Amino acid sequence: MINNTGYPHLKSILDDTETTFDRVLDRHHPPLAATEVGTVTYVSYGIAYVEGLPGIEAEELIRFPHNRLGMAFNLDPEVVGVILLDDSSDLRAGGQVHRTGRVFDVPVGEGLLGRVVDPTGRPLDGQGPIRASDQRPAEREAPPIMHRAPVTVPLQTGLKVIDALVPIGRGQRELILGDRQTGKSAVAVDTIINQRDTGVICVYCVIGQRESAVAKVIAELREREAMDFCLVVVATGEDPPGLQFVAPFAATSMAEYFMEQGRDVLIVYDNLTRHAEAYRELSLLLRRPPGREAYPGDIFYLHSRLLERSTHLRPAFGGGSLTALPIIETQAQNMSDYIPTNLISITDGQIYLGPNLFQKGELPAVDVGKSVSRVGGKAQLPAYRAVAGDLRLAYAQFEELEVFSRFGTRLDEATRQIINRGRRVREVLKQPQYAPLPVPEQIAVLLAVTEGLLDPLPLERIGPAEQAVRQAAVDHLPDVGQRIRSGEALKSEDRQALLRVAQQAIATL
Repeated sequence: MINNTGYPHLKSILDDTETTFDRVLDRHHPPLAATEVGTVTYVSYGIAYVEGLPGIEAEELIRFPHNRLGMAFNLDPEVVGVILLDDSSDLRAGGQVHRTGRVFDVPVGEGLLGRVVDPTGRPLDGQGPIRASDQRPAEREAPPIMHRAPVTVPLQTGLKVIDALVPIGRGQRELILGDRQTGKSAVAVDTIINQRDTGVICVYCVIGQRESAVAKVIAELREREAMDFCLVVVATGEDPPGLQFVAPFAATSMAEYFMEQGRDVLIVYDNLTRHAEAYRELSLLLRRPPGREAYPGDIFYLHSRLLERSTHLRPAFGGGSLTALPIIETQAQNMSDYIPTNLISITDGQIYLGPNLFQKGELPAVDVGKSVSRVGGKAQLPAYRAVAGDLRLAYAQFEELEVFSRFGTRLDEATRQIINRGRRVREVLKQPQYAPLPVPEQIAVLLAVTEGLLDPLPLERIGPAEQAVRQAAVDHLPDVGQRIRSGEALKSEDRQALLRVAQQAIATL
């Protein structure tokens, strides 16, 4: 049992009569007068074979004994391969199954905000039934090209290293990847927390994670008042692979409802490595032909049709946006592995978190040299471009020179200056978890370090100096901060005012 979250175990039995499978099936669709009845011929972990359903359609829901649900997956002439969306321990060959006449769909609407649900829409937070306004299929076509608009509005993460060097725009798909335990989920959760006053709806889709880790994240979101604009869709590692497989598609349909209302939405898939593994497991159990690394041949299409649903719509079609932050896990820093290369080619850039940086305490452990945003620069606020325009190149140059200097080579004064400045930039880019920063504070600090105001200070005093600069900018220049947030270019007088205030703050240390 998990005791630190204030709500029941994520996998507790849903004994509320409003949340049984009967309610899930019949909430918006009355029972059919007549249905085809089939027979279970084989049951294994997560899958079943059924015969006697000649009219079954792809992705149609099937009702098993004991109100268990399944979804038609393989439509062979003699038998139907079904992926199970619930525990199969009490299912036996010979049992009867019934068609429902509808594809797998999920509840959508405002009533989902603040809730924790599984991919079928059943609540997991003990707060009663979901009051949905509609049901939508989990699998839907992506918006056509002519319905899409350019990505022009930034999605601020609150993390200096990302907002300045690897910016993200609303409607973009930015991949987060790295080895285990490098802070990938922390980056995504910080981004969600930073949307508190922006009007962005957040959907956090958990796939294959430990229940304890999920409960901890939900507790953090509640503590920081982020659940009011957030929906959490949970399919943990203890769930059947079928539930893990449908989770991201179900979460995307829930998010698309808000996008089509003209609102901006952020969806996090944590993580698609587990999703690919669940799909591989189901495919092998259902005897689909294995390909590279035993993944089925359509694994690329699986993720591409999911992520293509993220976009920025034209005003004529609602004007909303759906920004995707898929997370995947690499093995031994191998970005050229099968699933990472697939997703890198699908998405609009990647944020790579290096284990070496994480072990050194350089958090968030974003490797600037291996990270890129192919869209966000066009949506970045003008103040960032004025302050951090050359920062990325200079920082990459510093990292190379720092490695070179470790060999004891005598360095000229210009090289020593670059290394000295780079180390202070690195200190400034460090940021604790759950502490996203507003844009004006980021600009003030980045301007101070790029203009060399922090060069005379020892490294151990960079942290207090940064705090002083941020506070001074908030206290003395609120009008400049407002202009920066509104998207105005950083004027020369505003730049000088920020430098003057920063110098005064540093001098008081």
